Amino acid sequence: MTPQTSLSSRTWIELAALACIWGASFLAIRTALDEIAPLAAVVWRVGPAACVLWLVVALRRLPVPRAPRVWGAFLVMGLLNNVVPFGLMAWGQLHVSTGLTSILNAATAIWGVLVASLVFADERLTLHRAAGVSLGFAGVATAIGWEAIADLDLQSLAQIAILGGTLSYALAGAWGRQHLRGLAPEVAAAGMLTCATLLALPLTLALEGPPPVDLSPRTFAAIGYYALVATALAYLLYYRVLAKAGSGNLMLVTLMIPPVAITLGALFRGETLTSGAIAGFALLAGGLVLLDGRVLRRRTRVSV
Repeated sequence: MTPQTSLSSRTWIELAALACIWGASFLAIRTALDEIAPLAAVVWRVGPAACVLWLVVALRRLPVPRAPRVWGAFLVMGLLNNVVPFGLMAWGQLHVSTGLTSILNAATAIWGVLVASLVFADERLTLHRAAGVSLGFAGVATAIGWEAIADLDLQSLAQIAILGGTLSYALAGAWGRQHLRGLAPEVAAAGMLTCATLLALPLTLALEGPPPVDLSPRTFAAIGYYALVATALAYLLYYRVLAKAGSGNLMLVTLMIPPVAITLGALFRGETLTSGAIAGFALLAGGLVLLDGRVLRRRTRVSV
């Protein structure tokens, strides 16, 4: 079995578990935002998750890097992969439904291919990849709504902020590939989240004041879920699936997250999606299928 072709039943279960964990995180974050501000939500996410991952590092007796160069890379990674996207997407979720946020989040894979093609010589933009990127961006525009893009009202600005977060994720992916090679995933994630906390805390103090601690049980439950389960545990599961299934198969998670988030948003917050958002997701999904390339390869083999 190769990572890009067939998957075992256990790997499929882990992929589905990862999609469910991340899909539910959109609801958890939106629930916490009923009581706390966006940057406070970021602090509450990265701080506890960093503590859990350092505990994992200690239990596994993994070596901790001391070189300033590595910690500088962690700092940039924490900014690009945590502080910027978590902050932008949390603010965006104040004005956009959880389901639509999860659909726009799928643009991360589209940006990732585009950024990688500009940065890495072995990730050139082939014809079918270019078609996938174009179709993906058409899906994003359709999900937002062409009229909303022209109007630039608060909701469309929130959607643009979410897309800014997905671009930041893609830049983080390229940065991590270039500067964090050879590190144990648990150490890389712990270092990144630690630096994200060091960046987010003073920013939160300056713009929002001290992160509140007198919160309702409902908010603490939401924070506990998105910090400990959807961040710390999800990072560990992500790297496990990546090692077994490969990055191509991990793109399937991007397609599996929105149905989970949409269903939970409808059940617990009474959210509904426009036909444009659903059509946009269909176009995005088509773009991701083109980027994956397996359907085209199968058709080529059949026709030969």
